[in-house]
Formats: sequence, C-alpha cells, structure tokens
Amino acid sequence: MYKSYLKTALRNMLRNKLHAFINITGLSVGMAVTITIALWIIDEMTYEKHFDNYSRVGRVLQNVTNNGEVQTWWSLPWPLADELRKNYGTDFSAVVLTSGVNTHLLATADEKRLNKRGLFAEPQFSSVFSLKMQAGSADALTDQASVLLSLSTAKALFGDADPIGAMLTIDRDQKMTVKVGGVYEDMPSNSEFANLDFVAAWDLLASATSWIRTIGDPWRPNAFDIYVQLNDHATFEGASARIRDAKLKKVNEALAKKKPALFIHPMSQWHLYSEFDNGIQTGGRIQYVWLFGITGAFVLLMACINFMNLSTARSEKRSKEVGIRKAIGSFRGQLINQFFTESILTAFLSLAMAVLLVMILLPSFNTITGKAVTLQWLNPLWWGAGIGFCIVIGIIAGSYPALYLSSIQSVKAIKGVNKAGRSSSLFRKTLVTTQFTISVVLIIGTTIVYQQIQYAKNRPIGYNTNGLVAVPMVNEVHKHFDAVKDALEKTGAIVSMAESASLTTDQSSSTSQLDWNGKDPDLSVDFATGGGSYDYGATVGWEIIMGRDFSRDHPSDSTALILNEAAVNYMGLKNPIGETIRWSGTPCTVIGVIKDIITRSPYEPVTPTLYYLSTWSDSYWILRINPAVSATDALAKIESAYKKYNSEVPFSYQFMDTTYALKFGDEERIATLSTMFTTLAIFISCLGIFGLSSFTAEQRMKEIGIRKVMGATVFQLWQLISVDFVVLVLVSGVIAIPLAYFAMSSWLEHYSYHVGISWWIFTAAIAGTVIVTIITVSWHTMLAAAMNPVKTLRAE
Repeated sequence: MYKSYLKTALRNMLRNKLHAFINITGLSVGMAVTITIALWIIDEMTYEKHFDNYSRVGRVLQNVTNNGEVQTWWSLPWPLADELRKNYGTDFSAVVLTSGVNTHLLATADEKRLNKRGLFAEPQFSSVFSLKMQAGSADALTDQASVLLSLSTAKALFGDADPIGAMLTIDRDQKMTVKVGGVYEDMPSNSEFANLDFVAAWDLLASATSWIRTIGDPWRPNAFDIYVQLNDHATFEGASARIRDAKLKKVNEALAKKKPALFIHPMSQWHLYSEFDNGIQTGGRIQYVWLFGITGAFVLLMACINFMNLSTARSEKRSKEVGIRKAIGSFRGQLINQFFTESILTAFLSLAMAVLLVMILLPSFNTITGKAVTLQWLNPLWWGAGIGFCIVIGIIAGSYPALYLSSIQSVKAIKGVNKAGRSSSLFRKTLVTTQFTISVVLIIGTTIVYQQIQYAKNRPIGYNTNGLVAVPMVNEVHKHFDAVKDALEKTGAIVSMAESASLTTDQSSSTSQLDWNGKDPDLSVDFATGGGSYDYGATVGWEIIMGRDFSRDHPSDSTALILNEAAVNYMGLKNPIGETIRWSGTPCTVIGVIKDIITRSPYEPVTPTLYYLSTWSDSYWILRINPAVSATDALAKIESAYKKYNSEVPFSYQFMDTTYALKFGDEERIATLSTMFTTLAIFISCLGIFGLSSFTAEQRMKEIGIRKVMGATVFQLWQLISVDFVVLVLVSGVIAIPLAYFAMSSWLEHYSYHVGISWWIFTAAIAGTVIVTIITVSWHTMLAAAMNPVKTLRAE
C-alpha cells in the first residue's frame, strides 16, 4: 500500500512540475540556510567545551575606577597569583599565571626559524587546560629550561624526527634556550587557545625579562593573565566575593584610588559573554548567536509558509480527484495517507537538496565567518532532528488536503460545487503577509548594519594609513636605526621613518601616575600612552592643532608631552601649551595638541592619550612608503636593510590600512551574512509569490477571458491580479516598520558611536519589495492577460 502511495506521489509531482519545483526549491533553500546557521551556532556554543575542567575553570578579572567610570581589565599583576594561592587556596585547586598569547621566534639548532604563537605559564597550566600529550610529559613545565610544542609546530620544526629533547631558542635577543619536553595535540578551532603553538615555563620568562626582575613595585603593572580552577565545593560567585579585595589590600595609596575589585569570569562565558559596561556584564557574541538564530528561524519559517501556502492552494484543484477516488472505493484513511505521503516526500527531497547545497556552500561560508565547521555526518541527533522536522512540516503542510478534502462528499467534489471559502483565502493572505513582513525586516536590518559600518569607516581616524607600514623589530636592528633610515631614504623607497612602542592601530600601555593643576586629588585616572621617536608624528601624518611636534632642535623634549584632544578636554586645560603635567612625579611640559587618533574601537570614544619622545629600544619601525614607488619594490628594499643588521629574524610587516580594517571584521561578517540571508529570504518569498500568482491566474482564467471579451485592456487585467499582492506587501511594510525599528535600535545601543535610523530606509525597503513583487507577479498575469479568450471560454 505504501509503495502505491509513493508511486502516486511521484506521478503527481511529475504531472505538476512547476509546483513541485517551487515547493522543493523554496523549502530546500530555507533548510540549507537553517542548517548552515545551526552549524555556526553549535560551533559558537561549544567553545572551550573540549576542556575536561570546563565547568570549574575561570579567569580572574578586575573592575577598576578610572576617569570617572568603572572599567573591566583582563590583565593583572603577577604577584596576585601567589596571593590567591597562599591566602585564598581553600577555593582553588589550581591557580595559573601566564604571560598571554603572543608571537615569538622559535629557532632550532640547525637554524630553522619560525614565528609561532605561544605563552609562558606556570606548571599547572597543562592540567587545568587538559593538554592531550602526544609525546613526552606535561610535567616538563616544572623545568624552566623545557618547552611544550603543539603537534603541528613540532612537525613544522622537526618533520618526522622525534622532537623530544631537541634544543630550541625562543626570541634570540633574550637568549632563552630550551629543550622540547613534550608534544600536545593542537587545540580545536573553537577555543580561545586555538593556534597555541607552544607553552614555555613562566620562570623562564621571569628570569629573561629584566623589567620583571628589577621593577620596584611588582603590583603596579597589569600585564599578565591569571586562571583558576575551583575546588568541588566552591562556586564562582562565592570565590569572587572572597577574592574581591585581594589586590586592593596590596597596592599603594595611589593605586588604591582605582578601587580594584577582583572577580572570576567562568570559562563557559569567555566567548559569548565577554563585554562589560561600567563593571557590569552586558553580553558579547551572544547577540550574534541570537541574531543569526532568529534569522535562520525566520528564513525557515518563510520556506515552510511557501510550502503550506502552495500545498493548500493546489489542493483545491484536487477535489475532483478526491471525489473519483472515494467513488471507486477509497477510504478516507487511505486518502489521508496519500496526501501526507506526498507532503512528507516533498520535505525529504528538500532535505536531500538542502544537504547538497550546504556541502557546496560550506567552504565559502567558512571563509566569510573565519570558522572551520563541517556537516556532522556521524551525529545521530543531527539526523534525527532533520528527519523529525521533515515529518512535522510534511504533516502540517499536508493537513489541509488530508483532513479537509478527504472529508467532502464524492458527489459534490465531482460536480465541482465544493469550493473553498473565504477562510482559505484569508489564511493564505495571512501567510503571505507574514512572509513579506520578515523580508522587509531583514532588508531594513541589513541596510542599517551596512550603514553602521560605513559610518564608522568614514569617521576621521586622525592620521593617514595609506602607504603606512609597520615592521616588528629587535634590539639589534634598533641600534642601527639611523643608518637604515638614511639608506632607505636615499633609495627613494620611503619618504619618512620612525620608531614606535606600539602600532598606530593599537595602544599597548597606559598610566595612572598623572597629576596636573586643578586635578581632584581623589580622582583615579588611566591615560593611554604612546612612545615614538623623532619624526613619528610626521610619518603617521597626525594633525597638530596647537603647539608643535617633537624636534631635535629642542633637547628638553625628552620630558615633553603631546596630548590628544580627548586628554585636553578631560583635564579641562583651556591653554594646554606650556602646562606642566607630573608623570610618576616627573614634571613634563605640554608642547602640542593633536586631533584625536583612533587606536582602539572605531565605534567607541577616543581614549585620553599622551605621547612622549622615546629614544630607547622600541617595538616597531613605522615607515611611509614613497607613493611614486611600487609597494613590492619598497618592501624588498626595506627587507634588505632589515636583514643587513639581523638576518636571523624573519622579516615581517603590516600595512596599517589593512590592520585598521580588521577592526570592522565582526561587523562586516555580520553585514555579509545578513545580505546573503536576506537575499535568500527574498528569493524564497518570490518563489512563493510566483507559485501563488500562477495558481491565481489559472483559477481566474475564465474570468480574464470574459473581461477581455467585454473590452478590458491587458494593463487592466494585469492590475486586477497584481493589486492584491501589492496590498499584502504594503500591509507587511506597515507591520515590519515598528518591529525593525525596535530591533535595530536595540542593536545600535551596543555602540557609543553609531548611525541614526533614517525614515528613507523604511520607505526604500517597502518600495523595493513592492517592485520585486510586481516583477514576480507580472510574468503569469501578463501571460494570462495576453491569452486568446476563445481558448479559455471554448467550453462555455
């Protein structure tokens, strides 16, 4: 019997190819979007879950009061780790101090050199973070002369040879020589420690870094990370409450004004709940999970609406078939099974096509999102959900023809007197309105996301990124800065060059040791600091609005400062030039004021910043490439000059315009994906309208023929059918406007610097949807209007 149902269903699909194509295509696209988004959400929701101690590990953070607001800092002073172990150990089974992940140069004994990302950590790191050892022992970290390598890094450095016991040098200028004590399995991509290439001992870094050994107050620099693992009886809330003042009790009076309050951020919240505002957790990437989750649900809903709409519309033409079947002896149950088989079969065919679409599109999706998600072929829950969905949507879509049509009397069905009432038409119109409401909301949302990105991109950044290149350097190269600069300027490769303590797109240091005339003695401040050599300002192209730049003609500039506008405004300096600012007790004179430079988020206010003249070893060369020279030629000359004084360290560089563009990465990914999903949503809507317009034109064919005979024009006949769909779109627009406004206003609130929502966006979205609808409907209406009425009325 079921074989008969299946054959009949397939024959019915072949007989109504257009209807079957629209149903399967629309539903498969909706399913493909949902599957892709579900894979992305699963990847986001499973961050760090591969760690054995996932539910017991946390990171210690601190809330500090600076510049009149509570800020959340992720870095801490290193003595705090011992303090937590000694005086708060009842809550923790492990406390681990680390340096944070940074890029370091690894060199083998045979001079193979690679830049790799790694950190320096205390021995318990390997157990807290469940390093899965492939060779050697995780206990090697107890020896400061040992290092653990990831499997991929070991292969890159040593090939197939056994790496255990092999010697390595980390950052040659610091002379850290180690032996390989173990090899661990690479961390998965959905981890904050993805691409962690090596782990070395904390004691090695401490012994090799002079400022760590010699600094007078080790509680002052917040430069390290501290992780804890709770005991079985402890909770994150309880432990956070107990360690709250652990730092406050140790710092000096000046730092105590910041009111540092410690708390533990659980590992389960690192990825999705990493944003804090005024000391309160406000979310993070979880907003993207909700955004894409809702988008996927909406797109799938639209596809299901199409399926149900077209199924109910088409079923009205099958009443005679039902009547004949009942007349020759079919039972109602058999008819119900037949209709359900057809709709469920359509759903399963759509699922198969959706999986094929996902397989084709997944590589591009991974490129856009920066992920490495794959179809979960071996996950029974995944396939169970897919099969269950197909059955549910098939039953829902087939319920009208199965339950209603199977109940009508065969005589009425054969005579054609059993017509669907107004409720059937109203139901379809409601579904179409819902569909287009979702489409308009997605169009408005995508437009506002794009506007927000462009708004931030067009914000003045305070310097010129074109042709600006940063080259990381080491001490050996720093010693020959003047010689390198002269040589490069003579070749014409560059027009200017300077040294800097940090990239122009970032600021790695700050200070709270500031005092100025009129400052509230109880006020805690934290200003960003930027160190650069002579010509730094000229090289980056900052704009001086008051005073002057650093100059070799003024020896006193060694204690001079240049402030940005945000710093001047915060200090309340009406005439800043010549003002004295005491930095850690040293009087410094303000010689200039520059326009604000965006060094952090382009969506947030600029941080008050002071710039100082740095003449000691810095971190980067900053070079302005000569616009008359190709970038390739200029970089080749820069590399040659670099390697002349340090051939051991691989040459690397960053273009500042590219680095600055990375600040828009998350938002641009959202915009790209939103555009893609919105386009597919509109496509699904158009498929549904295309199918319904075909059905409507077919239903009203005789009416159209009579109207043509009575003198109606083609335009009037086109208008007759099209106007109903246009009205539905306009109703959808009215419903969508408040929904979209509320949703996008809430999203924009996450940004201090954001675009306003303009009325024209709503108008354009509705107008665009109307135009697309008219174009979609016109195909069938024009065909029907142009048909010879003799053919449609021949039976009358």
